[in-house]
Amino acid sequence: MFPIRDHNPSARTPFVTYALIAVNVAVFLASQSAMTSPAAEFRFFVTWGLVPQQFSAGHNWVALLTSMFLHGGFMHLAGNMLFLWVFGDNLEDTLGHLGYLGYYLACGAAAGLAQVWSAPLSPVPMVGASGAIAGILGGYLLLFPRARVDVLFILVIIFRIFPIPAWIVLGVWFALQLFSGVSANPAAGGVAYWAHAGGFVAGAAMMIPAWLLRGGPRFWTATHGVPPHPETSYARSGIPLVRRR
Repeated sequence: MFPIRDHNPSARTPFVTYALIAVNVAVFLASQSAMTSPAAEFRFFVTWGLVPQQFSAGHNWVALLTSMFLHGGFMHLAGNMLFLWVFGDNLEDTLGHLGYLGYYLACGAAAGLAQVWSAPLSPVPMVGASGAIAGILGGYLLLFPRARVDVLFILVIIFRIFPIPAWIVLGVWFALQLFSGVSANPAAGGVAYWAHAGGFVAGAAMMIPAWLLRGGPRFWTATHGVPPHPETSYARSGIPLVRRR
């Protein structure tokens, strides 16, 4: 199942979200020239990725930043950019361009620290924007828990799109990260589940001031958890029919 769009239009052009997607794609394409062999690929990720063992020893702290712009493959990149595309614009609308950029980077750093905490002596490099994007999901859940999200379900040859409230989509996603993080060995490599969970929690926590400025619980009561503006409707062609003015 894949979230492909939400019904929550933004009032301004999300230039920072577009730029983050462009930078991630550009870095991925540029890095392919360094992947001449498995050994070269490993050296590249050890140099620029976040290696908990190195970080715990006080080395290569810049990797806390550089790691969030690297990806291990095309599907890794595509999945992350899809989530950023769907959910990033509304938080950029809420925080402003510069505030959103700072929020994104802070979420990515918090996610990296959570992964280091989970396996401080692991020699496996962590790469990907997943932690920063998980922070966006946490912030989105706090502000728009009942915004409708179109989720594509693929079952063998059946393709169906269902609109589902954000609290279900994002709540299930977060629960899966926690369950997988508890079940997996973080030092063995694979998916950085604790980075996802840590980024999500950090993102929700850092969004609390913006939520309180809007009234906190009163904001939820007034809006019933849905975006406080007309939602976007989609025709069967997928072209938006209603845009926020």
